[in-house]
Amino acid sequence: MSATVRAATPGEGMERLLAPHEVAGLSLRNRIAMPPMTTRLSGPDGGVSAREVAFWGARARGGAGLVICGPFLASTEVEDPLGRLRADDDRFVAGIRRLVDAVHDGGAAAGAQLTVGLGRLAPRAQSHPVSSSATTTPDGRSCRALTGGEIRTLIDDAAAAAVRLARAGVDLIDIGARAGGLVDQFLTPLWNHRTDEWGGDLTGRAALLLALVDAVREAGLPVSVRLSLDQHLPGGRGLTESIELVRMLGAAGVGLVTVEEGSPEAPWLVAPDYHQPAGAHLDAAVRVRSATGVPVLVAGATSLEQASKAVGDDEIDLVGLGRALVADPELPARVMAGQAGRVRPCVRCNACLDAVRAGRPLRCAVNPFAGEETVHAVRPVVRVRKVVVIGGGPAGLEAARMAAIRGHAVDLYEARPRIGGVLARAASPGFKSELLALVSWYGAELADLGVTIHLGRTVRSGSHVLAEAEVVVLATGARPVRPEITGLDRPEVIDVLDVHGSALGSRVVMIGGGLSGADTALDLAARGHRVTLVEAGDEIAPGSPSVSRAALLAGLEEQGVPVLTGTIVQAVDDLGVHAVGPDGPVELPTDSVVLAVGVLPSRELAAGGVLEDPRVHLVGDCVSPGSLGDAVRSGFAAGLTL
Repeated sequence: MSATVRAATPGEGMERLLAPHEVAGLSLRNRIAMPPMTTRLSGPDGGVSAREVAFWGARARGGAGLVICGPFLASTEVEDPLGRLRADDDRFVAGIRRLVDAVHDGGAAAGAQLTVGLGRLAPRAQSHPVSSSATTTPDGRSCRALTGGEIRTLIDDAAAAAVRLARAGVDLIDIGARAGGLVDQFLTPLWNHRTDEWGGDLTGRAALLLALVDAVREAGLPVSVRLSLDQHLPGGRGLTESIELVRMLGAAGVGLVTVEEGSPEAPWLVAPDYHQPAGAHLDAAVRVRSATGVPVLVAGATSLEQASKAVGDDEIDLVGLGRALVADPELPARVMAGQAGRVRPCVRCNACLDAVRAGRPLRCAVNPFAGEETVHAVRPVVRVRKVVVIGGGPAGLEAARMAAIRGHAVDLYEARPRIGGVLARAASPGFKSELLALVSWYGAELADLGVTIHLGRTVRSGSHVLAEAEVVVLATGARPVRPEITGLDRPEVIDVLDVHGSALGSRVVMIGGGLSGADTALDLAARGHRVTLVEAGDEIAPGSPSVSRAALLAGLEEQGVPVLTGTIVQAVDDLGVHAVGPDGPVELPTDSVVLAVGVLPSRELAAGGVLEDPRVHLVGDCVSPGSLGDAVRSGFAAGLTL
């Protein structure tokens, strides 16, 4: 913080965050922005679909001041559209106008991001990837260098696309130059080896971006740029050079810069997940704003508290809450109403981004409506029934919530002394803390909806609770697998979900390298334990969201956690853990052993003909163990249909 700026109190900062503000020639109702996100909700030809309109419109109605839709592909001359939104032809203008109208009707200013392509990040379906120079894709395919003529075509096409966006009523055009995309490949010396006017020093490497700025400004709209400040990549661009680049952009007439960090080789920094601290990009954003005077929108999981302080101290101009607004599009409205505690928290699992990376429509682990606003209808019940939900994990909580929203009388029974199930047991105040926030959110929602919660109540087959219910939802979760390993009954052996309530010794052996075991190993190592991770398979956390898995593996390496794959534990005794690895016997002296080898559906209550009872519905892990998103979606579907 500059010494000349008076530090704002939290109340003042929040007031400034929520107050009207002018930036880049726009009058915004507040300083909260929805940054652009690829959603895979477009029509088959890349046109705007009804689902796309509903998704972005919901974020505007929820109270955001600026909603930047897209990205829209400006040209298909060097890349195939491959399911992306398009602005390269006049036939797409009408659909974009419907999208803009929905954002305006919601009370927000409407931005649109233009991209000229992915370059070396193009998926395998792109037959001939291009880049700034002859290089390779992250998965090893060859890219050819764009010719000077092709570069000029991209610039001309961007100018034409900007005119189309202006005709559609857009208020601001954002140029995508982030996260290793084609423009970023020109900006970065690691990928740009050109010796012509489009390469060399920073001025040459920035020539494409500056030409795009000039071309897009011809449409007569304010222009912003989204930029990665520090790529955290050997040979990549660092903060010092990016500050000089932002100065160039300001001189060229750019009225706003959206800033972040990371690169394709460090994706966990581009969209910080729960392994990273909140506000990971804030310090760099503040430095850029201070050094250049160019208005800054910071992206990257900034908390409301961090954002309000930075805005209150006049260190940044806008805050982008992309994934947070996916999880709860009404976040700004709730905060403005003094109900910040009622905001459904984003748990930063990156399920939304992972779906998109896999070519599927965006989905959210905690908000089943996200991307499906036109798919689901919440209809009031015709007849109120007494619904009993057994189990207070995520599936049971969501089933109870939706059943109550629709008008049923709901009682929820949880055997443990608190709700949350695996959410409450897996989280600690400093790690996955968003899960604890999600549990608190469910508690407040259910209380407001009149759901009666019975804690410390185990419901058994034949109970009067089941007999008196008109509808029963079984959400009894899963139980830990107990493998055939000698010594698992020893006091130093605990289940992974009991870690945060247990006193562990200095040396810890984690048996099981799935997501739960690997995450816990990282958490324990960060808290000072000497952890060894043992996994029978060949990989750690296989099948986990790609960005989160990359963050996890990087964190384990940074913490120096030994990872023993292909290693089978045989026994635990006074000497420690005994296993057999690829090179023979392995002896691991330890003080504590944590078991994380998977779970099985817990169906004890489903015995005695309960499953044949037409009143009974099974949801969540007691059907099939899965992710948080699987559990929430399962409970959501049941609650909609009861």
